[in-house]
Amino acid sequence: MLRSLQSGISLSLALGLVAGAAAPMVQVQPAHAQNSIAFSDVSSDYWASGFIQELSARNVIKGFPDGSFRPNEPVTRAQFAAMIRNAFNAPSVRGTTSFTDVSTSYWGYQAIQNAYTTGFLAGYPSGEFRPNENIPRAQAIVSLSNGLRYTSSENPDTILATYRDGDNIPNYARSSVAAATTRNMVVNYPDINQLNPNRVATRAEVAAFIYQALNTTGQTATISSPYIVGYRPTPQQIRIAAGTSIPVRYEQADRILLGKNEPQPSNLTVTVSQNIVTSNGKVLIPAGSQVAGQLVVAEGAAQFVAQELVMANGNRMALRATSEKITETEVIRKGASAGTIVKDAALGAAAAAGIAAVTGDRNIKAWEVLSGAGAGAIAGVVFGGDKVELISIKPNTDLNLELNQDLLLPQ
Repeated sequence: MLRSLQSGISLSLALGLVAGAAAPMVQVQPAHAQNSIAFSDVSSDYWASGFIQELSARNVIKGFPDGSFRPNEPVTRAQFAAMIRNAFNAPSVRGTTSFTDVSTSYWGYQAIQNAYTTGFLAGYPSGEFRPNENIPRAQAIVSLSNGLRYTSSENPDTILATYRDGDNIPNYARSSVAAATTRNMVVNYPDINQLNPNRVATRAEVAAFIYQALNTTGQTATISSPYIVGYRPTPQQIRIAAGTSIPVRYEQADRILLGKNEPQPSNLTVTVSQNIVTSNGKVLIPAGSQVAGQLVVAEGAAQFVAQELVMANGNRMALRATSEKITETEVIRKGASAGTIVKDAALGAAAAAGIAAVTGDRNIKAWEVLSGAGAGAIAGVVFGGDKVELISIKPNTDLNLELNQDLLLPQ
């Protein structure tokens, strides 16, 4: 445990964490007036080609004398410090220091001092800088995030759930990697959701990280790449708990008649009759919103099964709610007036066929029949005798809904 704690402290110090520091004015050094260099091992369709070419034009990164870039080679801490110095013209946030393993004659001495004084990198508690140590991906991202003084107001664990291997991100790095993620600084190839935080960073990956860090300053063009992690905060939502009642009304009829043998569900749209509000009076579902669903008949009972909620502002969302099962019936006998029966009523297809059969009236108007099953669907419905028993629904009381599962609404 102590060793783990010391390791985390060491890494935090090595990355130059400056808590509570004010954000510096960071400027991008002007690009040299030269064309991008064509590296022999970086083809135009290479995943990091754009990042590499742009940074080489700015003299942030360089190739090798043989014309190669060697994109898959690792990057040492000293090399990373040199790239930071070339990329950013950042002000100092602390004075210089001496590292036991970096002499004043070391090739990277000035770059390391610059990375230290600007807050991008630091040394270890032992007094070392470890210039020849290869830099892991998480450490490179943390360095850029800290050097630019980026933070995130959202819970880091929520942000880092973006990555399948988010649990592998070291504790010291979580807040800074989260901040970098929200600013599109992280580039993952070939799997955008796999961070590989503890793997040594390659030259191509570091080029992508640095370019994206520069892009957050608004002074470089945006490169379109499918490997840039585009984190978006989860929209805040309000939860309406399962079991909540939603009163509804049906304005097209005073009652609905369905056959006990309805061949298909009947489509139905009802209207929310009262505001659904929070305990402090905030309206969540306004009266007048529409609920679309179907009247389903099974085992002699009818039930309204809601499928979609259409809010008053036009927003649509899936809805899982049902009414109570309705078993009340009405008997239609031979000789009854079809006109009287269907007055102010909506009919299911089988109900319409049954009424026509026992009354002898074959002229029930189309608008009286609920949509759902067409004429072909009721061709096989058989009625006999001198009466038919239908399910009778009072839509303004019988169809009130109860949520079967929580309903999540955007705030």
